[in-house]
Amino acid sequence: MSDLNYMSENTIAEVLGLKLISIEDGIVIGKMPVDSRTHQPYGLLHGGASVVLAETLGSVGSHFLVEKEGKGAVGIEINANHIRSVKSGWVFGTATLKHRGGKLHVWSIDIKDENGKLVCTSRLTVMIISRNE
Repeated sequence: MSDLNYMSENTIAEVLGLKLISIEDGIVIGKMPVDSRTHQPYGLLHGGASVVLAETLGSVGSHFLVEKEGKGAVGIEINANHIRSVKSGWVFGTATLKHRGGKLHVWSIDIKDENGKLVCTSRLTVMIISRNE
């Protein structure tokens, strides 16, 4: 997997400039710019953009855990607490697998600014589905 971002083509992740940095078993790290693509009207990082980053990291992590079994991964529930505002630069998300069941995965995602300060914390539930249907 030389290009971690191949799945982002023609998706919201591509539009927002989201980039995957690393994918390991149960840990996914990515980054997203804080600019006009991800701002809300006050010039701050939009909470919805943080949720896109969080859901993308967890869903991608689950995808790579189950793809060889012919299965897929779709987010079914996400929550997010927005802790701190960011006006520019980059935010970095780390998704950590908390539960790996046969039908559900649960991820904890922390998003931090360039200074390592917590911007958003999120929890994502992913449903594992058959891709052969």
